[in-house]
Amino acid sequence: MAQPTHQIAKREMHPSAFAVPSSASISKFITDHTPLSMLETKCTNMRDLHQLHSQIIKTGLAKDTIAISRVLAFCATSPYGDLNYAMLLFSHHPQPNAFMWNTLIRGLSRSSTPHLAISLFFDMLHSPEQPQRTTYPSLFVAYSHLGLAHHGAQLHGMVVKLGHASDPYIRNSMLSMYANCGHITEASRLFNECSSFDDVASWNSMIMGLAKNSRVDDSRHLFDEMSFRSVVTWSAMISGYVRNGRNKDALDLFHQMQKEGVKPNANTLVSLLGACAGLGALEQGEWIHACIEKHNIELNSIVITAIIDMYCKCGSIDKALKVFENASIKGLSSWNSMILGLGVHGRFQEAIQVFSRLQCSGLRPDNVTFVGILTACSHAGMVDEAMHYFSLMTDAYNIEPEIEHYGCMVDVLGRAGLLEEAEELIQRMPMRPDSLLWGSLLSACRIHGNAEIGGRAGARIMELDPRDSGGYVLLSNTFAGAGEFSDAASTRTRMKEKWVRKEPGCSMIEVEGAAHEFVAGGVLHPQAKEIYGVLNGLALELGSIG
Repeated sequence: MAQPTHQIAKREMHPSAFAVPSSASISKFITDHTPLSMLETKCTNMRDLHQLHSQIIKTGLAKDTIAISRVLAFCATSPYGDLNYAMLLFSHHPQPNAFMWNTLIRGLSRSSTPHLAISLFFDMLHSPEQPQRTTYPSLFVAYSHLGLAHHGAQLHGMVVKLGHASDPYIRNSMLSMYANCGHITEASRLFNECSSFDDVASWNSMIMGLAKNSRVDDSRHLFDEMSFRSVVTWSAMISGYVRNGRNKDALDLFHQMQKEGVKPNANTLVSLLGACAGLGALEQGEWIHACIEKHNIELNSIVITAIIDMYCKCGSIDKALKVFENASIKGLSSWNSMILGLGVHGRFQEAIQVFSRLQCSGLRPDNVTFVGILTACSHAGMVDEAMHYFSLMTDAYNIEPEIEHYGCMVDVLGRAGLLEEAEELIQRMPMRPDSLLWGSLLSACRIHGNAEIGGRAGARIMELDPRDSGGYVLLSNTFAGAGEFSDAASTRTRMKEKWVRKEPGCSMIEVEGAAHEFVAGGVLHPQAKEIYGVLNGLALELGSIG
């Protein structure tokens, strides 16, 4: 069994100094036992909460379980709370009640450490307070986040034995867990046994689960069957399209959502920003940004990051910087997105300046941060700087390089023409290189005309992914660029013998706020006839002037 969570909290966390409150209304609030909703109204940050907690201690209410429960609930479940502080309160209480156990389990299940919710549940089993119906949904959420459906299935069996399987909240949390973990058969069984058109939550869970497992058309079929759709339903379907790269479908569905008068929530708008980023649809992205401001959507770190990412990927790096600089709350994801965006746009000096500010901000760079700064080095051709940051990962932050970091380093060395060093680095990696890594080296070989190393890289790609058409084409072009035309021809012949076809090229353009997709040789665009007419006219004009 894992070490009890309350023991971990006692060892790892230390209480902050409590400030003496200056407001009489705060004192009266505590004395009167104002409901939790009032606590959330009066507290907008942990500093306010510290004052309230200090007053609880001064007035002798620290032993009052109800008062402490309300403070703990704010810390564990409020967006302005602090889970570490909640765990500290819990660990110092002599006999937590069921509400405190369940509230902390719920907060942990939705945090970045859901395994602590499971650990706390096992502690609860050996405590005077036994689990209740309200305990189990949070545990299935934790198992879902951890991807441990097989462990969740054991809890499912426990729920059945206790007679709780018919509880709609527990059932829907189980369904969601199975669906999110890719166990669609089990999710479908629960859905078919218990679903009704009135049970919107189960339909939403099934829609999200199918989309997450690349069955987006099945997801849309369920969506169209629903007699009533909440904003969560619309958001789930739009998110499913974006997750599966069908960004245009996501925007089209959003337009339908607007026609039906459904007001989008923050999750909807974040997904739509992702769709605009994927399409490079700047005008649409700007409109959604304006929509966020118009509807007073809370600018938390998730929303801020989505806006920054959209502007970066749509080529408007200065607008991304403006959003970043004006943000009152900068989560690590926002810093990472800004560093990567600057790096991709070749603004190396600004990228390292943002990285330096991050180091001084109190936040700790993570593995994603270093992907961004190494990408910046790659695009700027800064080999020595890339070596420095690659070493800094392990030396200063104890972050073991992952395959993405090695990919950045191979790209840096390859762009600089250091092909032998890049190949050696791949061979020294502690993990098995994938076809993308060898493809990066092969691309560098084509640019620098090195058919020898390119041939070895191409062979590795074909071993790892024999159906990769891009590998064949790139290898053939590498041989041709080096003047080895017989090898180029044999590569093309081998490609035909294996029935490997090159994927048609695809491009997108935004015109007057609408995204248009074009595929090489395609005729499905509604204005295809006019477009080909213009292209043929341009070809004739170009031919006439040589």
